[in-house]
Amino acid sequence: MSSSSVFLLNWVATAILLSTVRKVILSRASYRDFLEDDASCSKPMRLARSDRRASIFRRRPDLKYTTPYWGYRRKMNAGDHDVRKIMLTSLAAIVSETATFPIDLLKTRLQLHGESMHSVRPASAYRMAFQIARNDGVFGMYKGLSPAIFRHMFYTPTRIVGYEHLRNIFAQSSDHSLPFYSKAVIGGISGAIAQVIASPADLIKVRMQADGLMVSQGLQPRYSGLFDALNKIIHAEGLSGLWKGVSANVQRAFLICNDNIYAHTLSSVMSGLSATALSCPADVVKTRMMNQAAVEGNKIKYRNSYDCLVKTVEIEGLRALWKGFFPTWARLGPWQFVFWVSYEKLRQIAGLQSF
Repeated sequence: MSSSSVFLLNWVATAILLSTVRKVILSRASYRDFLEDDASCSKPMRLARSDRRASIFRRRPDLKYTTPYWGYRRKMNAGDHDVRKIMLTSLAAIVSETATFPIDLLKTRLQLHGESMHSVRPASAYRMAFQIARNDGVFGMYKGLSPAIFRHMFYTPTRIVGYEHLRNIFAQSSDHSLPFYSKAVIGGISGAIAQVIASPADLIKVRMQADGLMVSQGLQPRYSGLFDALNKIIHAEGLSGLWKGVSANVQRAFLICNDNIYAHTLSSVMSGLSATALSCPADVVKTRMMNQAAVEGNKIKYRNSYDCLVKTVEIEGLRALWKGFFPTWARLGPWQFVFWVSYEKLRQIAGLQSF
């Protein structure tokens, strides 16, 4: 399947999900307005609405009276809240991932550039971006988007909703608001769990992004799509092969998952800078561990994450651990900004309290 076809299918799937969530939100919003908005109605219309509401209330025992002007509100249990939060979190994450994905592709290519080579010409982000656009075209900038979207359908809801649940549990057992270090630990735990769950999709994304580098070198790409990659990896490396690099992935998730919980503008950029400086070495190791596929004779470059770290420093120098630093930082701030602003707005429209 060509990259343009994959890109088109990704956007179609995203549009369908957007449309579905939009219908759910608008239906709930219009229903709430129908039940509560009487101020602008004439007396005969208010009486007619009153009769209709009484009929609705008889058919729907899960509604209750909430306002002095005939408003009724649905009693939402915890499960309903969680389903809506998961849907909204996934939607906001898909929007952010699609908007910033070309930067993520650039980061992966830079992290793999000159791997295991003593002397290689350093590649700047601008030169690499120009090379990708020239060789792969505009649609090539989105190679690997489908597993990235698939990953965020599991990773981000688990991280955000899981953090919120853990935060509420600890807050109920304390008379005071949680200190920063407690929230940081809770965020790290939820991020690590989410990364373990979503690591297979992350591995497929990295390999599909790296395939573009192989094509530029005159080699054939390893995978044609998400499900082709999933099938080939399981057959060649076993089910456990989907979790290659998971330890470095968890370390990276623990380091970066705590930023941008409280602010969504300038702090997204500044906290992203510190998070990138701390997590970039783990991200480089994660990318290289995930990219190495099993070959004939089971010869692999790295035995584990520590071996990858040592070999990278010995062959390429300490600076190699911060390859792709600029695009990593440049993407983290906008991704968090788009996600949190979108997520908070969607929660507001859906009638949920602020995060």
